[in-house]
Amino acid sequence: MTSTQSCNTAYGRVWRLAWPMILSNISLPLLGAVDTAILGHLSSPEYLSGVAIGASIMSMLLWAFGFLRMGTTGLVARSREGGELWLLRALCLAVALGLGLILLVWPLLGHIVDWMNASAEARPQALIYLQIRLLSAPLALANFALLGFFIGRQDSRAPLFILLAANLLNIALDFLLIVGLGLGARGAALATLCADTAALAMGFALLRRVDPGLLGRLWGGLWRQSFSPLREPAPWLELLRINSDLFLRTCLLLLTLTFFTAQGAALGDRVLAANAILIQLLMMTSYALDGFAHATEALVGESVAKKSPHLFSTTVRAAGLCALVTAAGFSFILVLGQPLILSLFTDMPEVLEQAGRVYWWLCALPLLAVWSYQLDGVFIGAGKSRDMRNTMFVATVLVFFPAWWLTRSWANHGIWFSLFLWMTARSAGLLIYFQRYSATKSWI
Repeated sequence: MTSTQSCNTAYGRVWRLAWPMILSNISLPLLGAVDTAILGHLSSPEYLSGVAIGASIMSMLLWAFGFLRMGTTGLVARSREGGELWLLRALCLAVALGLGLILLVWPLLGHIVDWMNASAEARPQALIYLQIRLLSAPLALANFALLGFFIGRQDSRAPLFILLAANLLNIALDFLLIVGLGLGARGAALATLCADTAALAMGFALLRRVDPGLLGRLWGGLWRQSFSPLREPAPWLELLRINSDLFLRTCLLLLTLTFFTAQGAALGDRVLAANAILIQLLMMTSYALDGFAHATEALVGESVAKKSPHLFSTTVRAAGLCALVTAAGFSFILVLGQPLILSLFTDMPEVLEQAGRVYWWLCALPLLAVWSYQLDGVFIGAGKSRDMRNTMFVATVLVFFPAWWLTRSWANHGIWFSLFLWMTARSAGLLIYFQRYSATKSWI
C-alpha cells in the first residue's frame, strides 16, 4: 500500500467512526439547548437560572465519573479479547458509585446550591431539579460504561442509536412536561430521568448483538460467583489506576466549569442566563468535535495493541486535520449566525444584551479548544492518563484561577478571558507531552 493509499484509508476510518459520534454527541448539548430554549421563553429568568445551576451541578457530579466512559474505551480498545470483561467490571463500578453518590450528596444539596450563588428566586428551582436528577445517577454512570465499551470496539453506531433515541425522548418530554403541563424545572428533571432509563435499556438491548450470553454471564458473576475472571485483582487495580487519574482530571475540569457558572450567577440572573446560553453553544461545538476525539481513542488504542507506529501516526494526522476543518466551520457559523442563534434561545432583551457583550469569546474558542480535545483522544487511547491529569492541574490551578482573580474588575469579560486562557493551557500542556513522547518514540 502506498503512502497516499494509507492516508486515504486513515481518513476513511476516522470518518467512518467519527460521523455517528458527531451526530450522537451533538444530541447531548442539543438536549441542554432545548431545555435552555424552552425555559428561556417562560415568563421569568428564574426557571432558566435554576435549571442552569442544577444542570451545572449534575454535570459536575456525573462527569466527575466520566472516567467510566474514557477509561473503558481505552482499555477495551487495547484489549485483544474483545473487552467484555472490562465492560463487566466497569458496570459493577458504575452501579456502586451511582448509589454511593445518591447517599452522600442528597443531604448536601442545599449547601451545594448556596455555594453556586443561586438567587432567592432561582434556588427552589435548582433544588427541585437536583432532587429528581440525582436519582438517575446509577443509570447515567452505567450508560458511561456502555458507551465506552461500544466506542472501544469501534462500534460508533450503537452510541448513535442510544443517544439519539434517548435525547429525542427527552426533548419530547420537555415539551410535554414543561410547556404542556407547566412543571418548569421539575419537568426538565423528570424528562432527563426518563431518558436515562431508556438509554440504559437500549444499551443492554444492543449488547445482545455483540454477545447474546454476555448479560447472563454478568448475572452469574455477580450472584453466583461463577465468572471467575471478575475476581482477579490485577485487572481491577489497572482499572482503578487509570480511572483515578481520569477522575482527578475530570474533577478539575468540572470545577472550572462549575466555578465559571457560579461567578456568572454572582453577577446576577441576567448574566447567568446569558452565560448558560453561550455555554450550551460551546458544548454543542465541543461535543461535535469530540466525535473525532472518540475515533482517535479507538484507533490509537488499536495501534498500541498492534504495536503499529504507522497506524498511530496516520490516525493522529487524519483525525487532527478533520477536527481542525470542522472547528473552523463552527467558528464561521457562530460569527455569521449570531442574531439568529441567540434569538432561538431567548426573547428577553436584557439576556440578549448580556450574551452579545461576550459572544466573540465563544466564536474564538472552537479553533483553540480543538487541540485539547484531539490530544485527549490520543492520550486516552494510548493509556497516558497521568499526563492528562497533570496538564489539567496546571491549567486549572496555575492558569484559570489566577487569571480570574486578576481580571475580576472585568466582570463577565474576565470570566470568559480566564476560560480562554484555561483552554490555551490545556492544549499547550498536552502538546508538550505529545512532542516528548514522539521524540522518544515511546507511544507504542
